[in-house]
Amino acid sequence: MALGLSLGGWVGIAIERPDDPGPMLWGAGLLTLVGTSIAAFWSWRERQRLQDGVEQLIEAFERLGRGDFSQPSVAGLTGHLGRLQRALERTRLALNETTFGRDYLHSVLNSMSDSVFVAAPDGAIRMVNDAARTMTGYPDEELIGTRVAALLAPPGEVDGDPVAAARAAGETVLRTRAGQTIPVSFVVSSIASVDPQFAGDIYLARDITERKRAERRIRYLARFDALTKIPNRMQFQHLLQQSIARARRVGQGVAMLYIDMDHFKEVNDTFGHASGDRVLEALTERLTRALSSEAVLGRLAGDEFALFVEGLSADADETLEQVSQLARTVLDTAGAPFHINQQEVILTVSIGIALCPRDADNVIDLIRNADAAMYHSKQNGGNTYALYSQEMNAAAVERLMLRSKLRRAVERDEFLIHYQPKVNVHDGSICGAEALLRWRLPGHGDIPPAQFIPMAEENNLIDAIGEWVLERVCLDLNLLRSAVADPGRIALNLSLKQLRHAGFILNCRSLFDRHNVSPQSLELEITESTLMADPRRTVQLLDQLAAMGLHLSIDDFGTGYSSLSALQQFPIGSLKIDQSFIRDLADDPADATLVRTIIDMGHGLGLQVVAEGVEKATQFQALRAWGCDVVQGRLFGDAASVQELLTQLRAQAAGRPAFAALVAAAPERALRA
Repeated sequence: MALGLSLGGWVGIAIERPDDPGPMLWGAGLLTLVGTSIAAFWSWRERQRLQDGVEQLIEAFERLGRGDFSQPSVAGLTGHLGRLQRALERTRLALNETTFGRDYLHSVLNSMSDSVFVAAPDGAIRMVNDAARTMTGYPDEELIGTRVAALLAPPGEVDGDPVAAARAAGETVLRTRAGQTIPVSFVVSSIASVDPQFAGDIYLARDITERKRAERRIRYLARFDALTKIPNRMQFQHLLQQSIARARRVGQGVAMLYIDMDHFKEVNDTFGHASGDRVLEALTERLTRALSSEAVLGRLAGDEFALFVEGLSADADETLEQVSQLARTVLDTAGAPFHINQQEVILTVSIGIALCPRDADNVIDLIRNADAAMYHSKQNGGNTYALYSQEMNAAAVERLMLRSKLRRAVERDEFLIHYQPKVNVHDGSICGAEALLRWRLPGHGDIPPAQFIPMAEENNLIDAIGEWVLERVCLDLNLLRSAVADPGRIALNLSLKQLRHAGFILNCRSLFDRHNVSPQSLELEITESTLMADPRRTVQLLDQLAAMGLHLSIDDFGTGYSSLSALQQFPIGSLKIDQSFIRDLADDPADATLVRTIIDMGHGLGLQVVAEGVEKATQFQALRAWGCDVVQGRLFGDAASVQELLTQLRAQAAGRPAFAALVAAAPERALRA
């Protein structure tokens, strides 16, 4: 029997030989052995499968322990392991959802620019975001567990609980790891949770450094002038009020000086507002250095300044001496030359002085009275000071009234033109006239130009008034030409503001065309200071006017600190000697010498020389002897209406020159001898 027989073969042998019990027994034993082996094999396989499943479950648990919830746990387990696997999967999914929520929360918090501190009920920090770490400079390990109060204002700066104080105020100061302090807005919210482990508060802090800086800037600008860095009007009044209260308690006085720059508008018009600002800054620096530490200087508005000093003596004479000396110091300080765009400019100030309690016992009245005194100084020519008197208030009220009525003067036809004849010194004939503006205010009479022209310039009315004057002169000139063959040139005064107006030259052309007036019949008088304010720009404008045929003249020559040679660049045809040099001509050798020099130099430059303000025959005779060409003044009568001028011209055309008698009374040859 071969050993390779199959199990079926052995069974077959056993069946084939039933009479032999030996093989039967042997086959049964073999079957038992085989069954046992199979059972053992399947038992081994089941144990192996269970062991693999347990190991997979252990690995899954370990992943969960490491926080890896992305991979699903092992699948296909049955029985208890299957139940355990399904429970584990449910746990993984729940943890994965919880982890996503936590990571999302961290991402949201870390994307915030505000600092977030999550703390326990006792204030111990549990969690912070990136902004909190950046702001404080602390790492997590130093922040976690630290109480919020320890990060707030340093001890001693806040009374009581700093957190409660910050919560009530809505802001506090945060202290960084480097010891710096950062102002922050501070908001606290409680965490609503029934679970004690989640109870606590959320603290939100926002850096408000820029806001605090802006607030400080606003508070500064509310009290100090941004340009000059000295108290503004509001702060000055506040300080003055305190000074008056102190002086009242100790029985002493306070002196206030109201300071206004003379002709400062010309600086702005000529050199620009930036240059004007630099002048104001320079003046402030000068006054600050020159004044004592007890004096308080402030800028009230524009080119208006004020200062006050307290602790003045009770003796009136001594007080006036102290205040006068202070005013002289201000005048000398302001009168030093200013350098603007590489040019030296002389500026002056006018000062008004009011004393407390003599002139006023409160801030408003003291400033008002000092202002009235300052305006009195300006009316006296500027570069001086004046003490307040009660009469000045009446003048201030009058100015306010005039300023309001001036706006309606053109509409109500309250302006009129008077003409002052210009006389040829050689034959006494009227060779022209100067148009002088008058304001005839109902109930007040004639208002002189010196009183209302500055108001017109201040209130931007000068252009409208100037246009009215030019049109009125054109109408009058046509009237004169219709009756007299040659009435001579009519002169008009031209201000810097009019000259700089963008449409001035076009308006002139339009008026001349509309009224059929030749520009050669008109003469524009421009002050010396206007010419020299901005020579390069001014000469371009004057060239255009001269090209139209207008005759140009320098008015008030001798008062503008320029030389005749400097004026050669302008297209001028004549110059007018200021009346201040003519007034004392016969009595002051210095004035006489100056006038003769101006006449000779003017002729040397080919200019016609005119003298204004001639009121005496001796003045006329001297000017005629020295070769002056034309004169004008009250010696030849007051300025009159166009009808009166026409009467004089008609009489002259019908006979001898109007003022030939003056010439005959002083023969030129005898005077020269």
